[in-house]
Amino acid sequence: MTATISNQAMISVSTLPKHVAIIMDGNNRYGKRQRLATGEGHRAGKDQLDPLVEHCRAVGIRALTVFAFSSENWNRPAQEVALLMQLLEDTILEQKPRMQKYQIALRFIGDRAKLSPRLQQLMADAEQESAHFTAMTLTIAISYGGMWDMAQAAKALAQQVQQQQLDPERIDEQLFHQQTCLSDLPPVDVLIRTGGDFRLSNFLLWQTAYAELFFTETLWPDFSIEEFDRILQDFAQRERRFGKTSEQVQAIQYPSEN
Repeated sequence: MTATISNQAMISVSTLPKHVAIIMDGNNRYGKRQRLATGEGHRAGKDQLDPLVEHCRAVGIRALTVFAFSSENWNRPAQEVALLMQLLEDTILEQKPRMQKYQIALRFIGDRAKLSPRLQQLMADAEQESAHFTAMTLTIAISYGGMWDMAQAAKALAQQVQQQQLDPERIDEQLFHQQTCLSDLPPVDVLIRTGGDFRLSNFLLWQTAYAELFFTETLWPDFSIEEFDRILQDFAQRERRFGKTSEQVQAIQYPSEN
């Protein structure tokens, strides 16, 4: 099978990433460059998500996870934080009918204790209403940090050991993974960061262990479907060895007929 991407190239479905993660960076700089009112860059970034979600579903990507608000973003000016929280509420309200239309499950990861009761309820309702959709999973990371994620996993395992439900000798990568966010989804294949910075910023540190990394100077509100598809094409050409040699990978892909 093949998937058609925006520049009319064809790529095999087998070479599509199953799970794409995006650090949506550059909204503030976009707003300043465009001389927009304070906060309008974030609003432009919010609107940029919809066409990309639809495109991911159309080409057959199974999971898309986006970084909307990090655990460190709480340190931003109070006015900006308040605006971001309002935009997150708006996003959830707007996405619910879209999830119904496209049969996409909407999920959230992060420390919800820091969020307002209203936002927590909106998140829970959206998850419940879309949980049975299977076309794709859209996950929005809010008040999320990769180190927080792993600390929560460690705490959960420690509690099981303390309650004598788990022998600590049984703890391995698989058991740890089961306690992290997104453990039921495929590992992240592609991590994209827009905005010109070359760092992970504490995003999905466990889940991106073998992800292919793509960094672009493009600010998030300017990130196009065409650029996304160029990344998909690049990904399709990369050899993913997972610790093996090139010869071992090729032997698996093209087994000998003898």
